[in-house]
Amino acid sequence: MLRPPGNAASISLPPGFADRVAAVTSLADLDQAIVGCRECPRLIEWCAHVAHEKRAAYRDDDYWGGPVPGFGSDHPRVWIVGLAPGAHGANRTGRMFTGDRSGDWLYAALHRAGLAAIPTSTHRDDGQQLPDTRITAAVHCAPPDNKPTTEERTNCRHWLRREAELVLPEVQAVVALGSLAWSAAIDALKNAGCDIPVPRPKFGHGITFEVTRPRRIQVIGSYHPSQQNTFTGKLTEDMLDAVFAGLGSGE
Repeated sequence: MLRPPGNAASISLPPGFADRVAAVTSLADLDQAIVGCRECPRLIEWCAHVAHEKRAAYRDDDYWGGPVPGFGSDHPRVWIVGLAPGAHGANRTGRMFTGDRSGDWLYAALHRAGLAAIPTSTHRDDGQQLPDTRITAAVHCAPPDNKPTTEERTNCRHWLRREAELVLPEVQAVVALGSLAWSAAIDALKNAGCDIPVPRPKFGHGITFEVTRPRRIQVIGSYHPSQQNTFTGKLTEDMLDAVFAGLGSGE
């Protein structure tokens, strides 16, 4: 089981950051290495600050307060990429898209599509399982104002690129939640050797293109299930369901 950031077990890896990332050989080790990452001091400080100050509604909770690893299958057929953990969602619970309204929308849609065991994700021990799906993010630490800097996105790009290499043998569909996740996912796939169309497809909800080499992969764009999008009706349940339609059956 993954330990919280302050108690994360160390993995024997080379000293340089890029070399440490490249040396990871499994998704389980990747997740543990992400938990121990300290490459972005501003984000580490912010995550710890939020965990100390807390939100009044969660004052009795023990916050995770650090880099949040991916969640789901070790052999994913569907790979979902988001932007970053929510300050009082994943940064609190230690699991991607867990404990906030964005997660409520995402896991309910995954459950309706047959991709999640239960329709909710409230904490790490709630019984949620993703049998052949994995959720990750372009940035693994909650950023202030939900806006990571260019340098922070570049640092975390190493993790996403390595994750893409590890999931590539089995993944059949990639779902990017939001424009930044779209760009990050395409960059990671290209770095892993996929033949991305030129010019690169522009982000839009429901925009889809197919990678055919080194294997056939469907890439799908979706608006992020943020409150800004769901409260305004920019993203509806039907729209989100359409993104995952057919993915649960392996089609």
